[in-house]
Amino acid sequence: MSRETELASAFERLESRVAAACSSGGRRRDEVVLLPVTKFFPVSDVEILYRLGAREFGESREQEATAKVAALASATDDHAVRWHMIGRLQRNKARAVAGWAYAIHSVDNAKLVRALDKASGAALAAGERAVAPGVLLQVSLDDDPDRGGVSAADLMELADQVANAEHLELTGLMAIPPVGAEPGRSFATLQELQSRVLQSHPGATQLSAGMSGDLEIAIEHGSTCVRVGTALLGTRPIN
Repeated sequence: MSRETELASAFERLESRVAAACSSGGRRRDEVVLLPVTKFFPVSDVEILYRLGAREFGESREQEATAKVAALASATDDHAVRWHMIGRLQRNKARAVAGWAYAIHSVDNAKLVRALDKASGAALAAGERAVAPGVLLQVSLDDDPDRGGVSAADLMELADQVANAEHLELTGLMAIPPVGAEPGRSFATLQELQSRVLQSHPGATQLSAGMSGDLEIAIEHGSTCVRVGTALLGTRPIN
């Protein structure tokens, strides 16, 4: 089986899963983005997914992502492609990411907000982007500092900081259920936290939640973006 046939079959299966979950939850299919997570996979896979209709892609390592962004741009010249930074981000990578990221899903501290605001301002001034990047605050659902995420107690303060930043747009929240946790309970907690944020920041409507194994549960609890790697691209190659 060719790689293109393999990805086409997987993409079709995932589309069916997302559509069925939306239908079951009384939601429109266009309310949920199916975001292929292409980290560790070659740009040739991204090009295949592009030909299959995908226009949004998730990456988690700045250097790898920057190279793929450039490669796909030269291959397609399609300005409708949107790249999402979904991995933890170091402040010293903010300037590079600000040059290509449509949205950043992993913002969880004030120092990173300041770095991204400055970097985004520079990217806008240089003509590298036309609008501010969307920022999704990564919420910790277990307060484990090694896993990243802002605590629920500090969430509103951080949301205010992003909303007040000159060159960033607060668009929503992201979370990953703790290992061993029941996904439904985790996503319900995230949905409740979003409802609190929305009271002060009505534009924060995006909810990045759900992956290959639990996307249906996430959609049931309001996810607007499911991040799918394994179920689409297979087991990640060892780098």
